[in-house]
Amino acid sequence: MPHATPNRDGAHPTPAPSTTGLTPTRTADATAPRLRSEHPTAAPHQTPATHAATRPTPAHASARSVLQPASKAGAPKRTRASRRALGTLVLTLGLATATCLSLAPFPASAATSPGASANPSTTAARQHQQSAQGLDQAHVALIGVPGLEWSDLNPSRTPHLWSLLSQGASASLSTRAVPPPDRGITCPTAGWLTISAGQRAGTAGKGCLQPPTPQLTGEAAKIPDWPALSAYQSETGFDAQLGTLGQLVTDNGGKVAAIGPGAALAGADKSGNIAKYAPTLDAAGDLTPYNLIIMEAADLATAWTAQPLDEYGVPTPLPAAARQAAATKADQQIGALIAKLPPNTTTLVAGISDVSPIAHLHVAIAKGPSPNGRPYDHGYLTATSTRQDALVTITDLTATAIQLLGLPAPRQVVGRPWQPNGPTAATPAETVAELADGDLASQVLREVRGPFFAVLVTVQLLFYAFAALALHRRRDTTSPTPPGTRPPSTNPPPTEALSTSPPPTEPSPSASSITDPSATEPPSAESPSAAEHPSTPPSATNLPLTDLPPTGPSSAEHPSSEPSPTAQEGTSALGTPGGDFASSSKLLKSVQIVAVISGAIPVSTFLAQLVPWWTLPVPMLSVIVTIVAIAGLITALAFAGPWRAHVLGPLTVVAAVTSLALLIDVMTGSKLQVNAVTGYEPVTGGRFYGFSNIAFAVYATGTILGLAGVAQWLLSRGVSRVVVVTACALYGGLAVFADGWPSWGADFGGVPAFVIGLAVFLILLSGKRVSLLRLLLVGLVGAAFVGALSVFDWLRPDSQRTHLGNFVQQIIDGQAWTVVGRKFSAMIGVTVGNWSLTLLSLVALAFLFLILDRPSRWGASALGQAYRVAPTLRAGLFGALTCAFVGFLMNDSGIAIPAMALTVAVPLTLAACVRALQLTTVPME
Repeated sequence: MPHATPNRDGAHPTPAPSTTGLTPTRTADATAPRLRSEHPTAAPHQTPATHAATRPTPAHASARSVLQPASKAGAPKRTRASRRALGTLVLTLGLATATCLSLAPFPASAATSPGASANPSTTAARQHQQSAQGLDQAHVALIGVPGLEWSDLNPSRTPHLWSLLSQGASASLSTRAVPPPDRGITCPTAGWLTISAGQRAGTAGKGCLQPPTPQLTGEAAKIPDWPALSAYQSETGFDAQLGTLGQLVTDNGGKVAAIGPGAALAGADKSGNIAKYAPTLDAAGDLTPYNLIIMEAADLATAWTAQPLDEYGVPTPLPAAARQAAATKADQQIGALIAKLPPNTTTLVAGISDVSPIAHLHVAIAKGPSPNGRPYDHGYLTATSTRQDALVTITDLTATAIQLLGLPAPRQVVGRPWQPNGPTAATPAETVAELADGDLASQVLREVRGPFFAVLVTVQLLFYAFAALALHRRRDTTSPTPPGTRPPSTNPPPTEALSTSPPPTEPSPSASSITDPSATEPPSAESPSAAEHPSTPPSATNLPLTDLPPTGPSSAEHPSSEPSPTAQEGTSALGTPGGDFASSSKLLKSVQIVAVISGAIPVSTFLAQLVPWWTLPVPMLSVIVTIVAIAGLITALAFAGPWRAHVLGPLTVVAAVTSLALLIDVMTGSKLQVNAVTGYEPVTGGRFYGFSNIAFAVYATGTILGLAGVAQWLLSRGVSRVVVVTACALYGGLAVFADGWPSWGADFGGVPAFVIGLAVFLILLSGKRVSLLRLLLVGLVGAAFVGALSVFDWLRPDSQRTHLGNFVQQIIDGQAWTVVGRKFSAMIGVTVGNWSLTLLSLVALAFLFLILDRPSRWGASALGQAYRVAPTLRAGLFGALTCAFVGFLMNDSGIAIPAMALTVAVPLTLAACVRALQLTTVPME
């Protein structure tokens, strides 16, 4: 058989598996299916000799024989081991599932409403009965203070607010509505319109418009330009229905009174009319007849609008003294209103908007009877819209007022009622300090998030360049080859399972018995003779994770008549004759360590929330040091045990930590994702619970790669492939379930992507082909699964639904295309606008397939060697990449999903490739 033409470095080119398609070429090695190229012209410069060299090698054609017992006598023992392993895995997964279910958080409304019925029809009947009896006994005072923050409260300057805080329940309020162009803030008018609709609303034009002054007709009033305000909402992507709150109260026989222009916007009906309007509290008169009283304490907003405008038409920040004076005036108005309220009135105070060029979390206080009948005692507020202690949203304010009045909430109201959620800090001062600290964390996050991602992308790009140069340097050391020596081989022998080694009485199999198809099947034209494959003893790559010492196996662990490769003169796959440069290179070792640290960075961004880094003097430096320190601890664990010597050892540890940490977090309320640099931003209010899109990308990638590492270890132990695939499918199914379950991950777009990626991994792991038909069937299964979860969520009471159930209702109401269009626009905007993450994704893919996977002067075929040493890596890598690509298409975060998935996958794959190079040796001729 002719040899392949040597490349420019003098070494034989390594057969590089194609990555342009997902259909594996049939080989006898079920653990390492080759991916057949769908583009015949993918390698136009190959000569016939090099083309022959890229065909599936005989080593793969007969490697399955390595995984078979050496004799029939060993089969029962192996079967018993497989059964024991399967039983242990099933028991472990069962206990894990039971533990997960016991940790599942119940919705706040269910936990705090013992008398509430879980039947939606019963709840609707009760609410209808209450509304039919009239609203004479129900009174709600909604006090909006645009711009009020927790740092504005003080026992001497704001005594009435301090008293409400001492007696009632409190939380931070996310006021996210429709922002003005180029500014991520909520203007006062947008905040009032959002309360009116129960959905995010806004105004057209640049900057923050003042609420229009109502046109009085006796006690009644009409909002000017109301039709234009209503029509604009269809252009925002949220399709808010202005006047929902006021119309609902009046249609059920209730009375609404509004004090101040902003309050008139919130209390008007769908025609823009309000029956009782007063420009000031003194002109309001007796408020006893009114069920819903809305007052605007606009002192902070008035002082803010007097400031000079910036380039976006938004006023500049208030000076501290002016802000304190305005907060004191607002507190005086609140005290005057409370003195005029009827008995048993529930008071809701909310800082409904921003009064600065930067968005903040604001004040939310409730005092009086709550929707479930219990009083709002001193403690924290919560809502099922956030599932977070001490965090509610502005749309929840509308839902709370509606439920307090005993009315059924319309479907277009997306918020959930405020509920008391247990005790808070011992004193009001401590409560204010804790809630102000939450706003501080959000502000610091907004300041460091952009620079952090810039640093992350820059360091990743520099590291890829450094690693590429390191691999290039290693290839350079192989040229020229001294006369009389054999060129370094880039085709190591395939892995052998320790449990399948022959008994000591039999000779150890040589490389020819493994790589030569004549050992198991008749020779063919493509099969080289035994003379072309000299005998190679087992190498260090043949050991399982826990049995492999750092420097190689001992003769006692590998009985053989031949000496260990590390004890004889040899040539490294990336070295020179007589010197094992790949295994002894400090440069490659440093590449491996930095790669593992890099792969641990994404999960460390969430674990960093265990440390209050935002309170440290230099927040940007503090968050970077905290994240790197945690990543260093994970890396230390990855290299701490005997698994460090295995090709997939460090990869498996980091991936397992990633998967388990995020799985536990999402089952216990997603606390690590709040205010994380890669998690939720409460001020923005995009999401407050479950898996964020970036967390999903990190979680899914870690899960699939972790399963690939565990599968390799089980196979090396001689566990049946059926058992291994079943075990991976069980944990993978639990991971997908946690991602989509409404009480945990509540991830709509992630479930189909996760199902498809996991299926690709399992299909390749089982040795089968990945065909288009199978992908379509798997995609249908994923869609059916997330559809079933959504319908289940929709069947729950409205107050307990997540966005999965809400989407089903939006489909029924004909609003689904509005949501889909908004998310698609967001996906395009993120992908096109975030050029740094797009660049990182392209460079990571280029490094993976042009440096690691293709023999060229820029890099050895390290990925191909890793595939041969640890065949399950191929299945895990392609499963993770498939999941990332489908997630990119189905989520509004766009390029951020594949960027973060590659930030996990590529560095960990590089670490495995470096270890494969270190372990690969061949003897000299």
